Amino acid sequence: MAKQVPVYIAEITPKNLRGGFTTVNQLMICCGSSLAFLFGTFLTWRTLALLGVFPCLLQLVGLLFIPESPRWLAKVGHHARFEAALQSLRGKETDISLEAEEIKDFTETLQRSSKTTVLDLFQKKYLHSVVVGVGLMVFQQFGGVNAVCFYASAIFVSAGFSSDIGSIAMVIIQIPMTTLGVFLMDVSGRRPLLMISAAGTCLGCFLVGMSFLLKGHELLMEVNPFFALVGILVFTGSFSLGMGGIPWVIMSEIFPINMKASAGSLVTLISWFGSWIVSYAFNFLMAWNSAGTFFMFATVCGVTVLFVAKLVPETKDRTLEEIQASMNSFSLGKPRIQHP
Repeated sequence: MAKQVPVYIAEITPKNLRGGFTTVNQLMICCGSSLAFLFGTFLTWRTLALLGVFPCLLQLVGLLFIPESPRWLAKVGHHARFEAALQSLRGKETDISLEAEEIKDFTETLQRSSKTTVLDLFQKKYLHSVVVGVGLMVFQQFGGVNAVCFYASAIFVSAGFSSDIGSIAMVIIQIPMTTLGVFLMDVSGRRPLLMISAAGTCLGCFLVGMSFLLKGHELLMEVNPFFALVGILVFTGSFSLGMGGIPWVIMSEIFPINMKASAGSLVTLISWFGSWIVSYAFNFLMAWNSAGTFFMFATVCGVTVLFVAKLVPETKDRTLEEIQASMNSFSLGKPRIQHP
């Protein structure tokens, strides 16, 4: 469900606020995981699991009161409800005629196409979107985020640092950096934040790798633990700034509404599969070569910068219809929607 939230938010928010609003989802996840890290230092896992029931119940009740996505209503042909929902979301005094017309025109174009399946994602006209969406998820997971999150305590202990102090420091850095990313999303744009974030995670992994390398050669033993701490904090802060939330923001923006279900399923599958591979293999990799493991993660993060610079489009201040028309080669039957 957490992976469908960015799609829903992207569909209901105006283009000038879409990035920030969509990233708030990541901020809430970050707050929850940070609190779990903090409470985990003095609560048992059973108590922590029981506490997690209450937010779930609150969310379940809240879902009864959220409006339906106007773009989904247009897709299924509920035009009266579509305009009412869009007007409700934009405000009673707002003129929605241009936005409503653009959404309806684009949706009708898609409706003239045949019904789509997951296999249709691999057609040439969707290739750019699939490469960007899947690629960002692969780089997000294979950059080592779940290894760092799930095994943070073990990493700190292996490097000779206090696991409790390290975990609390991660909590302190995560929330402010994610909040900063929310405010910068619709100011600086997605691409700059992604590249800065990926470069920061690369540096963080490199510092942790150097810590283990120096420890293995018994060099600078008095500062090695601090290398590990700084590296993990740089990685955590940088990931929270962009790589944590922006791939889901972009995924929610680049696929047309007729492909969102299939594309969302594919991207989520890739994300969880990558998460499982890294989480499962991490202990074996650390036993093989601790420094080499983090140097591999640093390499993946470095390649991410190049991938974003070469292939990922800027989506700031563009409607979903403009983004999707520019990335996917539809035959619109009218002049192609251009970037303003």
